[in-house]
Amino acid sequence: MVVLDYELPDPSYSGSPLNYTSPRLEPLSWQRRPDFYVPEGVENVAFEKPVSASTEPRYNELQDLVNGQKSYDPDQVVELPDGPQWIQIDLEDEYEIYALLFWQFFESERVYFDVVVQVSNDPEFEEDVTILFNNDYSDNLGFGEGEDPEYITTHQGRLIDAEGVSARYVRLWSNGNDWNNRNHWIEVEVYGK
Repeated sequence: MVVLDYELPDPSYSGSPLNYTSPRLEPLSWQRRPDFYVPEGVENVAFEKPVSASTEPRYNELQDLVNGQKSYDPDQVVELPDGPQWIQIDLEDEYEIYALLFWQFFESERVYFDVVVQVSNDPEFEEDVTILFNNDYSDNLGFGEGEDPEYITTHQGRLIDAEGVSARYVRLWSNGNDWNNRNHWIEVEVYGK
C-alpha cells in the first residue's frame, strides 16, 4: 500500500461565511486530511473520460469535470439547474476503484444537499448499483436514508473510500445547496487500477 498522490488547488479566502447549521454537519477543518492509502499502481482513471449528465449544464462544459483543472475560478465551475441532478463518468473499462475525490464550488463555504455517489457496470444505473456515499438523510432521491455527514466544501474536495469496488461508471448526485438551488461541480478524480 502507498499514499494516494493527488494535488490540491489553492484555497479561497473570499466569499460569504456559512449561514447554515445542521446536527449532521461535519465540523470544518482547514488541516490537510490524513494520508489515504491505496494499492501501488492506482491512478486517476477518470482523466479526460466521457462525461454525461441528467441535463445540459447552465455554465461551462461537462468535459471540464475531468480536465485536471480544480480552481474555484468561474471558468472551471460546471453548473446544473435546480433540483436533483447527476453527472456521470464513463471510465471506458472496468476498474477496481479505491478512492473518489471531487470538488464542488469552494470560493465560499457551502453545503450541498443530497450528495450520493454511485458506481455500476450498468450505464443506466438500474442494476448492480453500489452506493459509496449518501448524505440524503430525507431520502429525497429515493436511494434510502443516507447516513453520511453533510460537509462544507473546501479546496480539499471530498474524498470517498471506494474499497476496491469493481465498476465502469461513476454517478454523482446533488440537490442544490444552502446558498441557492443550483448544483455545482468542478472536478472528479477516480483512483483505480
